[in-house]
Amino acid sequence: MFILNPPSSIFHDAKKLFLSEQAGRAQIQDFACKNAANVLSLSNLVMGLSSILCTLNGQHLYACWLILFGFLLDLADGAVARQLNACSALGAKLDDFADFTTFGIATSLLLQAHGILSSVFIICYVMAVFIRLCFFSSGIPFVYRGLPCPYASVILSSTFVLTGGNCFFLHIAAVVMILFMTDQGNYPHDRILETQLWKKTVYIGGEVPEDWKTANVVALFKKGNRDKSGLMMLFCCPLRLTCIYYLIWCFSYTLFPSAMWSNE
Repeated sequence: MFILNPPSSIFHDAKKLFLSEQAGRAQIQDFACKNAANVLSLSNLVMGLSSILCTLNGQHLYACWLILFGFLLDLADGAVARQLNACSALGAKLDDFADFTTFGIATSLLLQAHGILSSVFIICYVMAVFIRLCFFSSGIPFVYRGLPCPYASVILSSTFVLTGGNCFFLHIAAVVMILFMTDQGNYPHDRILETQLWKKTVYIGGEVPEDWKTANVVALFKKGNRDKSGLMMLFCCPLRLTCIYYLIWCFSYTLFPSAMWSNE
């Protein structure tokens, strides 16, 4: 003998199930929003660790590519955290640890320790990044004190690719970057994904020419070129061309921070 539940009971059970599913989806969505930036920071950390492994195995070009990718992730994580109102102490610690790994340790290994002096030089670079991360606060909202280490890292990794790992040029570039990072000058916060359209275009890379061999690199910075995803610069273009693009980008920020990159 079957006992049927009254219709009201069936509707009540269905409503509870629906509401529980809604609550579950809301919790998942809330968790994803709160941790989206942390995922980007962890991805940056993975890029740094992978770059270290590549360098130790003699795959220096892959190591440089991973550092460039970590640079893009680092620029994105802060923007995502602010847009989703998900800034937290944990996120700040993850970001600093990822930056130290990718832009400190991984980048310093590109300087190639061949003796005591070069090893000491590498330690000096890592310490400069450490000091920069510990004492970067200028007391002014959205202003850094000293060159942010991701830009120094991109300049070094791009120099490595373009010079074929020439130690002389790498060491000169590293000395200059150490001086800029430990400088007391102010640099605008790189809210590149939150301000003017042309900065977002620089981030995505602008239009990638069909025939990259005859491309004018300066034209790649032309404002408003959004015909193709700029991540193609990193994923589809030759590494040397990509490094020239990133050098122009980072040198412009290093040498003309307020004139070109002010958020005002």
